[in-house]
Amino acid sequence: MRLFLLAVLLSCSCARAGCEPKIVNIGAVLSQKRYEQVFKDAVNQANQVYGRDKFKLNAISVTHKANAIQMALSVCEDLIHSQVYAILVSHPPQSSDHLTPTPVSYTAGFYRIPVVGLTTRMSIYSDKSIHLSFLRTVPPYSHQAHVWFDLMREFNWNHIILIVSDDHEGRAAQKRLETLLEERETKNKKRNYENLDQLSYDNKRGPKAEKVLQFSQETNLTALLLEAKELEARVVILSASEDDAAAVYKAARFLNMTGSGYVWLVGEREMSGKALSEAPDGLIALQLINGKNESAHITDAVAVVAQSIQELFEKENITEPPKGCVGNTNIWKTGPLFKRVLMSSKYPEGLTGRVEFNDDGDRKYAHYTILNYQKSRLVQVGIYNGTQVVMNNQRKIIWPGGETEKPQGFQMSTRLKIVTIHQEPFVYVKPTMQDGTCNEEKALNGVIIKKVICTGPNETIPGRPIVPQCCYGFCVDLLIKLAMTMNFTYEVHLVADGKFGTQERVNNSNKKEWNGMMGELLGGLADMIVAPLTINNERAQYIEFSKPFKYQGLTILVKKEIPRSTLDSFMQPFQSTLWLLVGLSVHVVAVMLYLLDRFSPFGRFKVNSEEEEEDALTLSSAMWFSWGVLLNSGIGEGAPRSFSARILGMVWAGFAMIIVASYTANLAAFLVLDRPEERITGINDPRLRNPSDKFIYATVKQSSVDIYFRRQVELSTMYRHMEKHNYESAAEAIQAVRDNKLHAFIWDSAVLEFEASQKCDLVTTGELFFRSGFGIGMRKDSPWKQNVSLAILSSHENGFMEDLDKTWVRYQECDSRSNAPATLTFENMAGVFMLVAGGIAAGIFLIFIEIAYKRHKDARRKQMQLAFAAVNVWRKNLQDRKSGRAEPDPKKKASFRSISTTLASSIKRRRSSKDTQFPPTDATGQLNLSDPSVSTVV
Repeated sequence: MRLFLLAVLLSCSCARAGCEPKIVNIGAVLSQKRYEQVFKDAVNQANQVYGRDKFKLNAISVTHKANAIQMALSVCEDLIHSQVYAILVSHPPQSSDHLTPTPVSYTAGFYRIPVVGLTTRMSIYSDKSIHLSFLRTVPPYSHQAHVWFDLMREFNWNHIILIVSDDHEGRAAQKRLETLLEERETKNKKRNYENLDQLSYDNKRGPKAEKVLQFSQETNLTALLLEAKELEARVVILSASEDDAAAVYKAARFLNMTGSGYVWLVGEREMSGKALSEAPDGLIALQLINGKNESAHITDAVAVVAQSIQELFEKENITEPPKGCVGNTNIWKTGPLFKRVLMSSKYPEGLTGRVEFNDDGDRKYAHYTILNYQKSRLVQVGIYNGTQVVMNNQRKIIWPGGETEKPQGFQMSTRLKIVTIHQEPFVYVKPTMQDGTCNEEKALNGVIIKKVICTGPNETIPGRPIVPQCCYGFCVDLLIKLAMTMNFTYEVHLVADGKFGTQERVNNSNKKEWNGMMGELLGGLADMIVAPLTINNERAQYIEFSKPFKYQGLTILVKKEIPRSTLDSFMQPFQSTLWLLVGLSVHVVAVMLYLLDRFSPFGRFKVNSEEEEEDALTLSSAMWFSWGVLLNSGIGEGAPRSFSARILGMVWAGFAMIIVASYTANLAAFLVLDRPEERITGINDPRLRNPSDKFIYATVKQSSVDIYFRRQVELSTMYRHMEKHNYESAAEAIQAVRDNKLHAFIWDSAVLEFEASQKCDLVTTGELFFRSGFGIGMRKDSPWKQNVSLAILSSHENGFMEDLDKTWVRYQECDSRSNAPATLTFENMAGVFMLVAGGIAAGIFLIFIEIAYKRHKDARRKQMQLAFAAVNVWRKNLQDRKSGRAEPDPKKKASFRSISTTLASSIKRRRSSKDTQFPPTDATGQLNLSDPSVSTVV
């Protein structure tokens, strides 16, 4: 029974408690006392719509205090002590006291109590690392960038100059606008607007900031605006405080930058107080609708808070907010959850319009009035409805200078900064004369070379000082032609780092920046690139290329192998084995001819019986015949006589004819024609695809060729090899090829073919690959891009480009040499002359041997003749004695004695030389005829 009564009492107490709604305190820090009643009325109105039986809102309000400390104490003692669920804070009435909401945000944020700003528009409150629990029903000043961006699109202004103060507000506006521009550019790339014609692409691509200029209190505004005046853009966006804006307007008026052709877009701060009195006519300004209507913002903020509390009570268990600041360091556990509910809430029917918050807690879909400053008064000419600009066609805009027609937004500067690079034959760089001018030279066709002064680093002087130099070549002639056609002047400078341009990481971070000519163009140091700049996709994403002025590809440069003639050059047509076989064949045939003619019964014959028989073919004659047939020297004697030998001789003559003809045909190829070692066949050559340290090839660092190999996955092996050997410039690489330090250099075909035509020890090899073209580079927003392309197309049509090609690229010094008829030199035929000299020396040596042999033979023959004469005389005397004749005639006897004496003396000499045994003599020196040896001879 007792338990039943206890349960009844508990249920009654719970029912009684449920009938009484929970009191939820809402705090407010208001700018003036009169808004306290507005706050209470808004709370009472919210109680009628939200909560009802579950909760009841209670309004607790204070006004702004004189300083931040008093304000923080008031928040703790008057609001947090009352356990408020949220605090509304308005902007203080004094514009100079713009940091007053900060102590409210800091104090409430420490306990994670949500703070809802009412009229505070400073961008610093969007930083959630500082203001943890801050939301607001107004957008920050930087949100005006959305309206500026849409206005630029509405009027098709694609060239803008952004001038911002060097403070948090200026940097926030700059960041917001640049983000919008980048997002637009990214979307356009995905939509492939590049396929449209140039005008359509410009309109759809949207605007882009040509220059961002920051200034501070110490900045010389006149110098700053002079820099802006030099730019082509004429649309100026200003984000500054009231005082700074007034100073900018004064300086702009002094420089005549507020007249016809200019457009000034500003925000709300730049058209208030002192700034409005200095503002130029025709200025376009923005004003937030209900931006300063504190009553309306109080009503909308209370409604949003009440709506969020109701949602929170329905879904979550809510803990009590902290009570006071003294001794309390605990955060409100439900605070972060309540903030998320507030940020996700939507209140479509607010007095200030549709109330929603973004991720930073700032108001979305804010509405602006677009105002035009006409005759010292602001006239509404349109609105921004939160998503787009809607102009009022009934009210005409009066632009600066009193113009009624929309300004074009840019002015084409007639003084262009041209950047180029030393790359022969497109750009030659030579020092100036002592008086600073360029000397006059004539081209090979007799035309005077046009030269321009170009400042840049001098590579020949240590430290590479920036000095004036003379530039001329293909690209310089093209620049002069474009300047005459499009009526602009120019100043030329050489790129500082000597590079064409590629992206590189900054301090090993993920951020990449362009270097070389690309970096100077994108950085505003140049208006146009006039150089052999290769058109590729990576560069085309950032800059605008003209139509190609020169079509080309990549090729490979190697050193030409010049054959060296040796003394045995005339023997090169046949291998040594073949020479050996030919020589052996000569002697074998000679022997066979001798044998056939020797053993043939018809090897000797006589015409009739009275004539003597002819001698058969001797071995010497056969040898002479064999060599004579082979060398085609003519045969005077010693021909074979037999039919069998003559058949062999005919076959040998045919063999000799074939051998001699083959030798003669190959001799020309070996002595005259080049036979270099096998060259590179192209990009797919095994020596390139399978790199090794024995064959080194490279290109230029951070060039389009380097980018090409880096991007191609199938060429990654080649790129890793090249990366270690790449050169700083093409000239260095070409010289390395000539010095045999580099085996192959991969570069633009137009340049390499020119170098090969000028330096006869170089040659290009393989087919072209990665075909592309050279184009003139400009920024995406350049007003010259379409005119430059049209001028280049016209130059192609009228033959001007063809003339430039003939003058600078196609002239070849080596052509006359390579196409001239091949002639033999002494080096080619030196071996033949040495062979003749050897023959002469051999002949002289053999003639001495022959003379000595002849003398020896003649002496012996004379001795034998004397011996036979003596024998004949002796024989006759002997016959006379036997026949009984008288003594011989004394004259004959004396003759015989003389012969005997001469023969005896000769025999003595021979005996003394111990060469031969001669017949003995008697004591008187006469021939001893009784000696057996003498009788034997007789």
